[in-house]
Amino acid sequence: MPYSHLDLSNRDSQVQLTAALENLRQELDLRTEFPPEVLAEAQSAVAASTMPERDLTGLGFITVDPPGSTDLDQAFHLERAGSGYRVWYAIADVPTFVAPAGAIDVEARLRGQTMYAPDGRISLHPEVIAEDAASLLPGRERPAFVWEFELDEDAQVQSVNLRRAAVKSRAQLTYEQVQEDLDSGGAAENLILLREIGTKRIALEKERGGASLNLPEQEIAHDGERYFIVTRPPLAAEDWNAQLSLMTGMAAAEIMLEGGVGILRTMPAPDEASLARFRHQARALGRSWPAGVPYGEFLRSLDTSDPRQLSLMHAAASLFRGAGYTAFDGDLPDAVEQAAIAAPYAHTTAPLRRLVDRFVLVTCEALCAGDEVPTWVRDALPQLNSLMSASNQLASRLESGAVAAVEAALLSNQVGEEFNAVVITGSRPTPDVPAASGASRAPGTGTPAPDSPAAAGHPETAPSAPGSPATTRSAAVSGNGSKSGTTNSNGSGNGNGRNGNGVPHGVVQLADPAVEARCDGVMTAGDEVRVRLVTADIARRELRFELVGKVAAAAPSSESETAAG
Repeated sequence: MPYSHLDLSNRDSQVQLTAALENLRQELDLRTEFPPEVLAEAQSAVAASTMPERDLTGLGFITVDPPGSTDLDQAFHLERAGSGYRVWYAIADVPTFVAPAGAIDVEARLRGQTMYAPDGRISLHPEVIAEDAASLLPGRERPAFVWEFELDEDAQVQSVNLRRAAVKSRAQLTYEQVQEDLDSGGAAENLILLREIGTKRIALEKERGGASLNLPEQEIAHDGERYFIVTRPPLAAEDWNAQLSLMTGMAAAEIMLEGGVGILRTMPAPDEASLARFRHQARALGRSWPAGVPYGEFLRSLDTSDPRQLSLMHAAASLFRGAGYTAFDGDLPDAVEQAAIAAPYAHTTAPLRRLVDRFVLVTCEALCAGDEVPTWVRDALPQLNSLMSASNQLASRLESGAVAAVEAALLSNQVGEEFNAVVITGSRPTPDVPAASGASRAPGTGTPAPDSPAAAGHPETAPSAPGSPATTRSAAVSGNGSKSGTTNSNGSGNGNGRNGNGVPHGVVQLADPAVEARCDGVMTAGDEVRVRLVTADIARRELRFELVGKVAAAAPSSESETAAG
C-alpha cells in the first residue's frame, strides 16, 4: 500500500491553520523557549564533556528512525554468537550533559518530554544537546550507555550488562530504507539480524501474552509552505526495531527489581467487565473471540482494512487503561507488570526525549556495576510519576488539538458534501453488547479514551516518533494513546453517545480522506454509512458530520446473525 498524501493547498485555510496552531500553543502554555541560564549551562556542559574510557567505535552501530530525525536516542550493532546472537544497543548518554539539580535538570522536569506538533517540536533539552552533542548522529563519536545482550537461538535473553562507552554510528537509516533493503534481498548483515531477532522476539511476545493496537498511522507534515496529512501502512521493520527497545526495557525492569530500587512503567491487566464487554462486541461485529485465546493474540489477528474489524480494534482501547510509573526503594511494589507487554517493564531507551529514562539508565548502570544508586536519583524517584503524568496529558492535548485543527482545515471547503465512512463508535450499544458503566471517553467523541502509551502499536518504546520538527503522528504520538479523541472540540460526550442537548452521536472514520470525527445520528459500531459534513471550523478545531444513511452491505455471516439475534 503506497503513501497517501492529503494536500491542504487552499491559502486561506493555511493562514487560518497557522493561527490556530499558534493559539493552541498559547492555550496550553507550552514552554517554547529555554531560559538563558539553561542555554548557557548546555553550552558549558558540551564544552566540558569527555568521552568514556571504553571505546566501542569499532562496532558497526546504525540508527533507524523516521526521515529527517536529528534527536537520535538509539543505535544498534548485531552479531551472531554461535547458535544465538549478541546485541549491542547504544542509548544516548544524556546524564553526561545534565548536572543533577542544575538549570537543565530543573527545566527538563518542568517539560517532561519532547512535544511534537505540525508547526515544530518543543524539545526536552536544548538543541546543542538533543540534536548534536548527545545525539547518535552518523560519523560522530558520542558517549553512550551501551546495553550488551547475549541471546540464545530463540532470542531469549541469557545475559545482560550495561556500561558507558564511546560509540560511532555508521549510518542513519529510515524504516522505509530498512524495509526496502530487506525486501530486495540486498540488506547488510545488521539488518538481516534485525529481522531475524525481531521476528523471534515477536514470537516470544505472543507466547507471554503481550498485546498491541495496530491502528492505521497518519502524520501531519509541513513542507515549508503548507500542511498536509500523510497516511501510510505500518512496516514490519518498525516492529522489529521496536522489539529491541522492548527487550531493553524489560531487562532494565528486572535489573531494578533485583536491586530493590528504581521506577517501572506499569499498567494493570484488563478487568473482567472490560474483557466481557469486548468479547460481546467482537461477537456482535462478526469476529468472535475464541475461548482460551489470549486477547493479545486475538488483536493481532484483526484485519483493520475491514470496517467492522477496524471498529473492533478501536474498541479494544478500553483494555489498555491505567498506565503509570511505579517507583520503589526498598520494598518491592505489589504490581510490577505492564500488562500489554506481559512483563515488568521500564522506560530507558529515549532519554533525549523523555525525562524518566535518564534516571532509569543511571540506576541500571550503578546496579550492573555493583555501585550505590546516586542519591540524586533516589530522591527524584517518588516525583517522577506525577511529572510524567502531567507531561503526558499535555502532550496528548497538543496532539489531539493539532490533528483536529489540520483535519478541519483539510475539509474546510467541503462543508455540505457527503462522504463514505465507517462507524468507529456507535451512538447506541452494539447489538448484544452491554452498556458500559462509567467508561471514560475521549473528549468530544464517543470513543473510549485510552490513557496508556500502549494504546497504539508499540509506543511504549518511545514518547513519540522523532520525525522532522514539523511532523506529528496521529496514531501514537507521545505515547499517549490512539487517534481517538482528536476532535476535541466536537461536542461533549457523556459516555452514552449523547451530547449535552440530548442529540445522539457517534464517531466515524471517513474512507477518503481517512479522518475521524463526531457524527450526529443513531448508528452502530462497524456499520458502513454515508455522512454529510456540517461543520469544519479551523479556529475552534471542530469537525462534525451528520448521518445521511447506512450503506447497503452484504448479508451478515451466520456468526454475526447469531450474535445479533
